[in-house]
Amino acid sequence: VFFASMFVKSNDLFYGFSDKGLELFDASGNPVTGKVSMEVKLWDAGTEVNQAPGMGSDQPLNQSGPNTGADENGVVHMVNDTFTYPDPNKVIEITIMHDGGTLFTVKIENISGSSSLPTPLAPGVWAVHGSSSRLFEDNKAAGSELEKLAEDGDNTDFIKKLEDNTGYFSPFAPGVFAIHKSNVKPIFSNNTQDRGDGLEALAEDGNPADLAASLSSFTGVESSGVFNTPDGSSSPGPLFPDNSYSFTFTAEEGDNLSFAMMLVQSNDLFYSFGENGISLFSNGTPKTGNFTSNVMLWDAGTEVNEFPGAGMYQPVRGGAASGPSENGKVMKVSDGFTYPAIADAIEVKIELQ
Repeated sequence: VFFASMFVKSNDLFYGFSDKGLELFDASGNPVTGKVSMEVKLWDAGTEVNQAPGMGSDQPLNQSGPNTGADENGVVHMVNDTFTYPDPNKVIEITIMHDGGTLFTVKIENISGSSSLPTPLAPGVWAVHGSSSRLFEDNKAAGSELEKLAEDGDNTDFIKKLEDNTGYFSPFAPGVFAIHKSNVKPIFSNNTQDRGDGLEALAEDGNPADLAASLSSFTGVESSGVFNTPDGSSSPGPLFPDNSYSFTFTAEEGDNLSFAMMLVQSNDLFYSFGENGISLFSNGTPKTGNFTSNVMLWDAGTEVNEFPGAGMYQPVRGGAASGPSENGKVMKVSDGFTYPAIADAIEVKIELQ
């Protein structure tokens, strides 16, 4: 988790955790709880020349307007000027409470009344982010949104930046395909429990091996296979945005195509056509073009769904088959959570070779 709040009696100082943020789970997977004030640091945005804390004419409580101080043209760093500041844990107290699963409550209190320099804290910003994300970086120039927050306590631009970069993100896992007769349901049957042929492993853990093995001997399936190597790559792996999987097949009049691939930031969701797939011919002519409108997001019904992208038992956090069993049925997802529109997440095209 990340947060930033201006130390108001300054020119461009703000409180925050390290530039990596604060991990919400320890190395054993246990949630971090309690007071974490010792992890708070006083940062200098490096955008305005520092003056004596609480006394400077270019500080918010004393200046005639925003952005009035002399530019420093520096970088973000932990404050190290010649002035004296109260210890951060004497100014700000942060308590984290775990509300179950992946839900947390964070309480930020201003306790500076008894410190060496009582100060207001300006409205701030917060974000939950991946371990590789940075909302500012130590020893690098601050963005304009951080400059406004740190100099004038103005968080509007930072809020907009966070809103523009906040949302659900998920790769796709390797999948399977099958060419089969039109009356065959090779991968699943709608509104019916999973057959135990490998869909559970594909939908929960992104492992297509068992389902691929089942399809190879499934009655009515003429050919099948796994797609697992992104185009342009030399090795198998998940499919990230702006990349694609490709596979080839031969078919004849009366054949259908089915496929399945996991939506990784989920418990047991997968993309597929309907239970019978899609027909590949129309009056003897092969169908080509964009078939995205035929794709649906399905729930395998094998593991209880959690908040998308933040579940304790989703692949990024848990091991294989680690979540509570749902004992449900395969059906189009309808769990109360929000997922990207199909056309905003996946595109499926067929080309004639």
